[in-house]
Amino acid sequence: MQGKSNLKKTAKKPKKKSHPKFNVPNAGAKNRKSVPERWHKQRGQDNKKRIKKDFMGATPGIGYRNKPELLGVRVDGKKLLLVHNMNELNDALHNPEIGSYNIVISHDVGKRKRLEMQKAASSSDVKIVNGVKK
Repeated sequence: MQGKSNLKKTAKKPKKKSHPKFNVPNAGAKNRKSVPERWHKQRGQDNKKRIKKDFMGATPGIGYRNKPELLGVRVDGKKLLLVHNMNELNDALHNPEIGSYNIVISHDVGKRKRLEMQKAASSSDVKIVNGVKK
């Protein structure tokens, strides 16, 4: 008989619902190469997708929605927090709930300020998602 494992149980990561791809019918057909693979509401009078024929594929609906507590949660179980400057980053780092967030630096922050922000955040356990690669 085997003894009990000494491994600690890790917290389960949130599992979001999966859903099928919602595409325009015949988007992959040879004669429709210009039709991109994306959802477009069907409006034709006799359109099979509009009248929800099974062979035409799924239509978006409220049933595919995730639970409210999972909205905005990433695969690692954390939410994103957008910061624009050092003041916002310092305020975020002093917040006691920062452990449940990952930091995203705004797109208009330059390389020099990003490096400063990364140095400031490296002392804490916060991950910066879009930092400068060294």
